[in-house]
Amino acid sequence: MSKNIFVGLSGGVDSSLSAALLRDKGYNVSGVYMKNWSQDLPGMKCPWQQDYTDAKRVAVQLGIPFFMYDFEKEYRHLVVDYMLNAYKSGLTPNPDIMCNQEIKFGLFLATALRNNADYIATGHYARVIKSKNGNIESYGLYEAVDKDKDQSYFLYRINRELLPKVIMPIGELSSKKVVRKLASDYKLVTADKKDSQGICFVGEVGIKDFLQATLGTQKPGKVLDQNGRVVGEHEGAIFYTIGQRHGLKLGGGLPYYVTFKNMDKNEVYVTTDLGDRHLWSHDINITSLHWLVDDIKLRQTADNLSVRARYRATKVPCSLTIKHQSATLKLQTEIRAVTPGQSAVIYQGEQVLGGGIIC
Repeated sequence: MSKNIFVGLSGGVDSSLSAALLRDKGYNVSGVYMKNWSQDLPGMKCPWQQDYTDAKRVAVQLGIPFFMYDFEKEYRHLVVDYMLNAYKSGLTPNPDIMCNQEIKFGLFLATALRNNADYIATGHYARVIKSKNGNIESYGLYEAVDKDKDQSYFLYRINRELLPKVIMPIGELSSKKVVRKLASDYKLVTADKKDSQGICFVGEVGIKDFLQATLGTQKPGKVLDQNGRVVGEHEGAIFYTIGQRHGLKLGGGLPYYVTFKNMDKNEVYVTTDLGDRHLWSHDINITSLHWLVDDIKLRQTADNLSVRARYRATKVPCSLTIKHQSATLKLQTEIRAVTPGQSAVIYQGEQVLGGGIIC
């Protein structure tokens, strides 16, 4: 008997093609639109209605059932509140990682399974690969074939016990060009739709605009350079992140880079020296550890580990030392702008072992 797959249809081309490919493999496919955010912000219209319409049109084209799951209340609490509290604490969180953990591979997966799904599928650029050792099967999360579009960094916090229930068809394709070509061959209405940017589900809105709209005007404060000299005034320390160069509004001359924030004093520290020791790190300390393998204690001794300290950053060879609920990563090469609140994701080759929040 054919297996039931619920595909998270976001209204974009990647999830649309995922549904088409799985349908043609003989699965019983249903499309699900997750309504997670519908609030318009000042000057910024939420695109959820258009995305919902596009997802529904794709389902009609493919001749598959279509549903909407309303997770708006949970999304606000589990993702948006988490993000806002982190920013208010001086951190730079990654809401997309939390959205994947709590919503797409949390609530969506659990709800789909309760509604007789055997699997869920998404349009992520990553792969879930099954391996076998004797009679024991295991599932691992791996980078996508297309390394330029790979999204495995955002997925390291999903529940490893549920990986057998997850399918990511797009991760096997060689490029975005191939994705759009296949979508065009299927005549999907989303084939030429522009990829979404900005915060997960919220729409085309920058993080600073979102914070200003939700938290309001912030108290200004001093900006000090590497010599302790006041060089300007900031608009609120929460808006700045380590390594930031653009948007500082500090006048001409050499470019400034943010090196530190003192939330108690409401001060932002910057430097014009790209070699400033505050900008570079040989070690990364992480907490809130999450592992996708059960033999991480053995793997920490491996000599082919690497870490990605932010999305699209180059993976850097590292060693790993686990200490209870925290870990230290010693890097083979210094990296710039290690940012508290972001995630450090650990790989062994193409496989994601897990990671944690930079502290």
